Amino acid sequence: MKQAGFPLGILLLFWVSYVTDFSLVLLIKGGALSGTDTYQSLVNKTFGFPGYLLLSVLQFLYPFIAMISYNIIAGDTLSKVFQRIPGVDPENVFIGRHFIIGLSTVTFTLPLSLYRNIAKLGKVSLISTGLTTLILGIVMARAISLGPHIPKTEDAWVFAKPNAIQAVGVMSFAFICHHNSFLVYSSLEEPTVAKWSRLIHMSIVISVFICIFFATCGYLTFTGFTQGDLFENYCRNDDLVTFGRFCYGVTVILTYPMECFVTREVIANVFFGGNLSSVFHIVVTVMVITVATLVSLLIDCLGIVLELNGVLCATPLIFIIPSACYLKLSEEPRTHSDKIMSCVMLPIGAVVMVFGFVMAITNPQDCTHGQEMFYCFPDNFSLTNTSESHVQQTTQLSTLNISIFQ
Repeated sequence: MKQAGFPLGILLLFWVSYVTDFSLVLLIKGGALSGTDTYQSLVNKTFGFPGYLLLSVLQFLYPFIAMISYNIIAGDTLSKVFQRIPGVDPENVFIGRHFIIGLSTVTFTLPLSLYRNIAKLGKVSLISTGLTTLILGIVMARAISLGPHIPKTEDAWVFAKPNAIQAVGVMSFAFICHHNSFLVYSSLEEPTVAKWSRLIHMSIVISVFICIFFATCGYLTFTGFTQGDLFENYCRNDDLVTFGRFCYGVTVILTYPMECFVTREVIANVFFGGNLSSVFHIVVTVMVITVATLVSLLIDCLGIVLELNGVLCATPLIFIIPSACYLKLSEEPRTHSDKIMSCVMLPIGAVVMVFGFVMAITNPQDCTHGQEMFYCFPDNFSLTNTSESHVQQTTQLSTLNISIFQ
């Protein structure tokens, strides 16, 4: 919302969700037309070995970078949770983001990622979905109690902003699941295109409304001060948000193995003919997670990670490749609705990918990682560039600290 402008951002969310829904169904239709059961084999049969290699790189990079972003989120959120434990020194190395990332990797994400069948993660995914609903409730509650007391930036309600393409990249990152769609499709009982379509429609509708509520409540609360990681906006002494941070950290830890499954499958298909022995299954999993963990220890700004992964990996996986495969495989007439939509998605995807990358590099998001926002220190409001009315709003925080943050 901050990058696109609030009204345009809402419209773009609905548009990206529709494109995601369409392309997910299109992908499985392409698999049915080509007689293939993986994304890589579909592209290989459609565009040959060069297309196969390109997809393999994208299909590996997207979940791998997602694993890095999940580690960053876990380290950022859970470190603030443990700092709120009474008697714990905030500088203690055992509650620092580096230690937490390492500990969560060894105790949770690595063991869960060692499963061979993605269906084993069904109950874990259910827990993650439940926690997401709980987090949404906390964000909505704070929009009501905290939002009115934070000054709004001057451009908070403009219809559109120049960085809308970057926003599409972040939204693409949020919605994409194409890289593991065939894995999920094959885990269905009696998988059919019709059953997959119903599942996708229901899932996307739920997802878009969760995203809309998160985006609206978060942006209405913080407007132009919104960070790439929304929880970086909340004050550390807010106990309700601290509980939300804990749920958020657990959610991304439980989501992490889904991405690891895809990276491992890509490596298995490219280098091992699609099958990994028990030993290589463990070795590949440990190596991928180790590299992702090391990279996440060196990077602490989430916004740029989401943008680059969205425009470079998610956009071609959502917009370009499914459309290109279907156009080449389908024998439907050119006026068929699926072909018309595919022809529209291809150039739009290319534009978002190229311009989104350029804008993400030349105009990156601000990152105030680990810093308290100015409104968490009401006495320092004069350091901010706000209007007189905004200053008056900000000073009200000093009298509201007890009721809001305790």
